[in-house]
Amino acid sequence: MTSSATAPAAVPPKKAKIPVGLVAGFLALILVLLAPLPADLAPAGHRMLAILVFAVVVWITEAVSYEASAIMITTLMAFLLGTAPTIKDPSVVYGTSAAISMALAGFSNSALALVAGALFIAAAMTYTGLDRRIALVTLARIGTSTRRILIGCIAVTIVLSLVVPSATARSAAVVPIMMGVIAAFGVEKRSNIAAGIMIIVAQATSIWNVGIQTAAAQNLLTVGFMEKMLGERVTWADWLVAGTPWALIMSAVLIFLVLKMLPPESDNIAGGKEAVEKSLQELGPMTAPQKRLMAVSLLLLLCWATEGKLHRFDTTSTTYFGLVLLMLPRIGVMTWKDVQSRIPWGTVIVFGVGISLGTALLTTQAGQWLGAQVVARTGLDHLGPLAIFAVLAAFLILIHLGFASATALTSAMLPILIAVLATLPGDFNRLGMTMLLGFVVSYGFILPINAPQNMVCLGTETFTAKQFAKVGIVISLVGYVLMLGMGLTYWRWLGWL
Repeated sequence: MTSSATAPAAVPPKKAKIPVGLVAGFLALILVLLAPLPADLAPAGHRMLAILVFAVVVWITEAVSYEASAIMITTLMAFLLGTAPTIKDPSVVYGTSAAISMALAGFSNSALALVAGALFIAAAMTYTGLDRRIALVTLARIGTSTRRILIGCIAVTIVLSLVVPSATARSAAVVPIMMGVIAAFGVEKRSNIAAGIMIIVAQATSIWNVGIQTAAAQNLLTVGFMEKMLGERVTWADWLVAGTPWALIMSAVLIFLVLKMLPPESDNIAGGKEAVEKSLQELGPMTAPQKRLMAVSLLLLLCWATEGKLHRFDTTSTTYFGLVLLMLPRIGVMTWKDVQSRIPWGTVIVFGVGISLGTALLTTQAGQWLGAQVVARTGLDHLGPLAIFAVLAAFLILIHLGFASATALTSAMLPILIAVLATLPGDFNRLGMTMLLGFVVSYGFILPINAPQNMVCLGTETFTAKQFAKVGIVISLVGYVLMLGMGLTYWRWLGWL
């Protein structure tokens, strides 16, 4: 028996095209490898520079995911360094075993351990719902007029920055709450009120990444490079003292700019207070796990803030002590199964490879060579500390426009900048300068693509990229000028410049 209906022909699946950015990355890699070897640069350093160029091109173009690029970089290091002569004895090659160990060295760094621990704490916050409760309670205390809602966004960001060590997790917790408030206001999603709220959530998150060391992964990566390349690091409390005044001033500037550039349609809109109170009622009373998590979070804050003053335990060690408490049977708030699916393991991989990349640039002397070239060709060696900071900070702000990840930017550029600082003559605080440049890495203010929290907020469709950039350009300029002013005064008084 034959069917009168003819079966539709199967449509062959479209062949996936090789991303242009990936092709460009490999072409750049080959061009650097084929370039004449400078007399003062070892072959291993030459190959590491080629790998660095490949990484930068792939990261800027986002040709592949960051996780995939991390595996590619690891493989390139294994084979290109593995067949290169060693620095100590050019008659001997590294071998792939030693090279892959260099490529994975970042995974034994304490900064990576701190990032992993921080991600667990962030997962515990979302698992127990404590982050949402903190945000709602803060909003209820601040008030829900239009102006107070904007202030409340800042206040929520500050509080969560202290206890949720992940910028993306913080924005993911706050955005649904603020969307509920916007819905309660009964205003259009494209209104200035809605746009202003979401832009503040995104921009304030980046601002407070500067103020608090454990607020963002790039800060912890900066700390890792400090320890590896400078032999010392800045404590959590010292970072807070240096960064918080700038963040507080910029928070006020952000609210002022949003109110001026996106004036709200109304100053008083009914419904916001009721929406927050209703959400709090739906949460019910504070649960036992939330109370225990809050107690551990406050204990960790106390330990971080008193490092070097009341005790000598480093931030990573105290964080892991907190994790032990959180995962103890009966006492803790979670098990491994509860949080393993909530951890962005790709971030851990990218972070580890980023540290390895920076460390290998140093080990093969590629970072020192590139730093010396920068100094020789830019005249930085004739400038004072503040002028050096001004030039390098402006460079970071401009190049951040091409990066969608502050972690990737830190991995690619900070080792080079530390090498530049080490090459420069003069008596200035190189550790302090590194911290201040670490502040500038968080300048993802202009394009939504420049930071994950920006993209989370952009996904609400409450504002356009043009509106975001309009506010972000001014924030970047004011923030840059303010940093120079603080470099002349406050940071110099503290001894960081």
